[in-house]
Amino acid sequence: MPPAQFARAAAAAAGITASFGLVVEDVVPLNLSNAITLRLLPCDVVARVAPREHQVAAFEVAIAGQLAERGSPVARLDPRVPPRPHERDGFVVTVWTHYAPVPGRAVAPAEYAEALRRLHAGMREVDVPAPRFTQRVEQARRLLADRERTPALSEADREFLGHALSGLGRAVRASAGAEQLLHGEPHPGNLLATRQGALFIDFETCCRGPVEFDLAHAPEDVAAHHPGVDRDLLSRCRMLVLAMITSWRWDREDRFPDGPRLGEQWLDQLRAVLDRSDVDLRG
Repeated sequence: MPPAQFARAAAAAAGITASFGLVVEDVVPLNLSNAITLRLLPCDVVARVAPREHQVAAFEVAIAGQLAERGSPVARLDPRVPPRPHERDGFVVTVWTHYAPVPGRAVAPAEYAEALRRLHAGMREVDVPAPRFTQRVEQARRLLADRERTPALSEADREFLGHALSGLGRAVRASAGAEQLLHGEPHPGNLLATRQGALFIDFETCCRGPVEFDLAHAPEDVAAHHPGVDRDLLSRCRMLVLAMITSWRWDREDRFPDGPRLGEQWLDQLRAVLDRSDVDLRG
């Protein structure tokens, strides 16, 4: 997000929060991308801000609200602000509770798996229409097809990633059994270690699919503590997720730290993994 746009986004977040009687004297960036996450002080809330045309805030608020009502391990909207998206100056803002990190505390694999199990249990009761995981795969394929957005990607690598996404998507669909609402990206960056326990954040990527698709985003040792995992399906989901995140690193607007180097590294890793697998990419 360009500096001028960031300043407007921060002002929108501060203005909306202050309009509900909360004191805002300082804005601390927590995450910067097409959407930004800010900590507002001294009222101590977290504001998520996105341009009106690039946000799914209503979707995220609906899911997070229903999960919180069911006692799921999720970050909650701040109770001092109406629980809905708020618009100002072309931006949509949602205001969340700030959870102070516990110094030196990491989420152990067993705790991670239990938090994910509880999250999925709550998600089975959530009534919100959501896309299937295949739509996220298709988004990655459309990115690869857009040479203006991925100018640094060679044609050979573009073709390889396209075949990988298509073939692995078919393999996961063929292997998947029951599907349900998923987080979509429950990686360690979306799991907070707090005094209230492990809490998931960021529900913009929620989709429907097999639970193995979510587990594929978690560290490998988490699956050993999760009940009922289809190991073959999980392996295919891991390869599919690797193909997806590799594709996104080639977006010229990607702001992932060290993205270009990771794009190259993950391409090599994906080739090596597929060489050892029995997945047929033809079709």
